[in-house]
Amino acid sequence: MTLKLYAHPFSSYCQKVLIALYENALPFELRKLDNAQAAEELAALWPLKRFPVLVDEDRTVMEASIIIEHLQLYHPGPVRLIPEDPRAALEVRTLDRFFDNYVSTPQQKIVFNQIRPEAHRDPHGVAEARAMLDTAYGWLDGVMASREWAAGTTFSLADCAAAPFLFYADWTHAIDARFANVRAYRQRLLARPSFARAVDEARPYRAFFPLGAPDRD
Repeated sequence: MTLKLYAHPFSSYCQKVLIALYENALPFELRKLDNAQAAEELAALWPLKRFPVLVDEDRTVMEASIIIEHLQLYHPGPVRLIPEDPRAALEVRTLDRFFDNYVSTPQQKIVFNQIRPEAHRDPHGVAEARAMLDTAYGWLDGVMASREWAAGTTFSLADCAAAPFLFYADWTHAIDARFANVRAYRQRLLARPSFARAVDEARPYRAFFPLGAPDRD
């Protein structure tokens, strides 16, 4: 049975899973969430209606990181995204959590604030989110001073997270020139064929970015 992914190409968390699928050339059916039928199917599978959601025969798998873990367990390919060594795997999972919690979360807080009616916006919360992003960039700049990929020399789950989250974070709160290692890492991610494909597939939707997509990348 073909894997079925409920997702939208412009979503950062969906891109995280798409990168993993593309890295190992796994065949799947994309149920693109741009129509009522796909949305109804998603709601029946997962009442919280968060995506991506993967359907693999009788299994329904939620949450991007767990989907990637599931793919490695049940559909392994030549690119191992979570190391076999438990210590190395712990480093990968730690970096994955870092990108989810300290890059994606504050970035999305800024974007979602922009979508709110003006009377309900939270400038203090946005300032806190921008400060967190600068702190995260600074910490990551030190980490990436001696690494090619997030957890070392091998592309991993952590890079699947870093690619879309740093991509949109730089649009939302620019990565300052003083964080040269982070900027260089973001460029390496953009050059990775799996992420380049995800970026190109999302390109038609850039007009929907609430803050206005920059004319680059």
